[in-house]
Amino acid sequence: MEQIAGDILQTKYALDTFYFLVMGAFVMWMAAGFSMLEAGLVRSKNTAEILTKNIVLYSIACVMYMLVGYNIMYGDSISSLIPGISFGLGGDNEAAAVLAGGEDAPYYSNLSDFFFQVVFVATAMSIVSGAVAERMKLWAFFAFAIVLTGFIYPVQGMWKWGGGFLDEAGFLDFAGSGVVHMTGAAAALAGVLLLGARKGKYGKDGSVNAIPGANLPMATLGTFILWMGWFGFNGGSELKVSDIAEANATAMVFVNTNMAAAGGCIAALLIARLWFGKADLTMALNGALAGLVSITAEPLTPSPELATLIGAIGGALVVASIITLDTKFKIDDPVGAISVHGVVGIWGLLAVCLSNPDATLSAQLLGIGVIFAWVFITSLIVWAIVKAAVGIRVSEEEEYEGLDVGECGLEAYPEFTQNRAK
Repeated sequence: MEQIAGDILQTKYALDTFYFLVMGAFVMWMAAGFSMLEAGLVRSKNTAEILTKNIVLYSIACVMYMLVGYNIMYGDSISSLIPGISFGLGGDNEAAAVLAGGEDAPYYSNLSDFFFQVVFVATAMSIVSGAVAERMKLWAFFAFAIVLTGFIYPVQGMWKWGGGFLDEAGFLDFAGSGVVHMTGAAAALAGVLLLGARKGKYGKDGSVNAIPGANLPMATLGTFILWMGWFGFNGGSELKVSDIAEANATAMVFVNTNMAAAGGCIAALLIARLWFGKADLTMALNGALAGLVSITAEPLTPSPELATLIGAIGGALVVASIITLDTKFKIDDPVGAISVHGVVGIWGLLAVCLSNPDATLSAQLLGIGVIFAWVFITSLIVWAIVKAAVGIRVSEEEEYEGLDVGECGLEAYPEFTQNRAK
């Protein structure tokens, strides 16, 4: 009997660890989605620079989270407010500890947990990439990425997912509407405010000039990739699937994630049709993403019908937010990242109260306020230091010619450029 029990535990350990790693790979694939979405929504002369930012920011996130970030977030904290720093990703005998621990032991290793968590960090930084597109210096962006992924993100992550004071206060965020998405948006907002708008975006008379993206098929592909990756984002956050209850819970998370995205897409398209008189593809794409962000804070407890409604409200909000930030506040966000991940991230955190009986409005508001304040203020300080040291904006000439040439020394579409010159 002991041999059978041991074999069952080993099978559960292997199954849950494999599931965790595959879900992490799904989230890693979201980096491709962000790359395609952003490249499609900017002008062709900035495509190579956008792609460079996305693959390098992912690499920076992996290294910084390995060196310090993971241990700040999940190490031995000095208190529930102040993180501690330890070294290493866990011992070599975790599987043995699981077998010895019985049913109460975790069924995945620290290494698989690290892999799953590190792709979340990269997602937060990818949000910043789109908001500052087409006018930020490449190396200034990388400098900020080092600080965000190695310090700013892990500290607020520790406050919730690392068992810190937000977790103790009852703040709920299942997969990161606040910890990941609002964090990325707050950092992006701080950068955009110091960076300023793209040349020609706003006229001296207060007019707003549209700057269309170069490749909507690519943007649509990016959205579908993100939609698929989100099943790993939310589904993997269930952490295991090796018993009936957890397997059913994971299925519910998948269904609700999908339905929220669908609701967000449809609602955004309908609002755009009523507002502009046209079926705006870019709003439909951002609506789907808004639905996904909306449900990320709590994808388990709503019914599929409620999940669809939560996503639909997110889709409606994102259209209103994008237009308001652009026309009223003159905040130039080429891909709508601040609206999708920030404004809708806040809605997602509040929507937890609609279905989770353990949620309280006061705890959710506390989490929203603390995370936004921490990330925005620290990011503003870091952006200001980088701006004073090396500058954060390219020259007007480089912006006109495109960052592909000025920052990367190559063009994404050289044949097109040569033919146009002739």
